[in-house]
Amino acid sequence: MKNVLVLMSVEDRHRKKIEAAGEGCRFVYSSPDEVTDREIQEANVIMGQVDATRILASEQLELLQLESAGTDAYIVPGVLNSKTILTNATGAYNQAVAEHAFALTMMLIKKLHLYRDDQRNALWNDRGTVSSLADSTVAVVGLGDIGQHYASLVKAMGAYVIGVKRRASDPPECVDELIMTSDLDRVFPRADVIMSILPNTAATRYIYKPESFERMKDSAVFINCGRGNAVASDVLYQALKEKQIACAGIDVTEIEPLPADSPLWDLENLVITPHISGGHHLPATFERIVEICAYNLSAWLNGRPLKNEVDFTTGYKK
Repeated sequence: MKNVLVLMSVEDRHRKKIEAAGEGCRFVYSSPDEVTDREIQEANVIMGQVDATRILASEQLELLQLESAGTDAYIVPGVLNSKTILTNATGAYNQAVAEHAFALTMMLIKKLHLYRDDQRNALWNDRGTVSSLADSTVAVVGLGDIGQHYASLVKAMGAYVIGVKRRASDPPECVDELIMTSDLDRVFPRADVIMSILPNTAATRYIYKPESFERMKDSAVFINCGRGNAVASDVLYQALKEKQIACAGIDVTEIEPLPADSPLWDLENLVITPHISGGHHLPATFERIVEICAYNLSAWLNGRPLKNEVDFTTGYKK
């Protein structure tokens, strides 16, 4: 009998779905804060987010199913046994994060952030001309599920979409042109909007440098809903302060929570949200996570291919 440890806040209907997929297994339900070391070490399957330092390369653990798309802490050598399969929740967050990034984009190009500031100060100001996604060029840097969902939204508004990804392939329908990440600098002078949805890898850390913003249009909008360390806070601050770009919307920062004394808070042309585009803020996200968990448990028990198996060398799904 396999031991399945579930570290998610599931309701009865979720338990029934998971347990139906793992018929014959022994289920233990807990939370990341309350789970015991013994429960972790006895588990053959863990579903949810467990403190990576508590796994200790457990010999018993055969499958770790994360409820996140990010895998940073779990691909560090020595965290998981070499026989442990790691799967993530890629695909569960595409709607929530893409819609959040799209909302930031629309807010900024229509100057709604400025009008909100004026409202708080009881100012009846005309902020002048705005821009439109129609006939604009939007670069989506990171063309996974979230990037493609965002691309489809802006394309539906009439944008010309440049997708940026690591490997060459035929562009999906939501993308007009595909460029490799190695040629990212060529994209900056062309894009009216740059939306970054990159994961945290050695190749993506601080990928946006001072010269990146120097190459962008002074009317460009920069959106980051991927990882905060794609751009250093001081680099972003200088680009916005010196008006190298028009404005930015970020859901992630280099240091989280963003320190209260960070100068980023005071920039009029920056909108900050506290890394909330994902999570379970959109209820449909958690339903998709449970679906992935149930599918992978059944597939694992019956020797079928799993969804979202992670490549330990890249941190991406295979």
